[in-house]
Amino acid sequence: MDPRNTPGYRLHCSLTNLKRIETAGLDDADQERIEAARALLQDVSLLTQPQHSGDTDTQIKS
Repeated sequence: MDPRNTPGYRLHCSLTNLKRIETAGLDDADQERIEAARALLQDVSLLTQPQHSGDTDTQIKS
């Protein structure tokens, strides 16, 4: 199975790439955009992952 077809693969890659960006040399507006993108991707990542709380009847649909 191609890992690119795994749910959340592209989301994970995007978030990983954003975390690797060095923001020290960027202007304030670009730094804010990158931080906002990171926060949004982390929120989406949390929403799309199955909950491991033991309640197996609840699933999040994407």
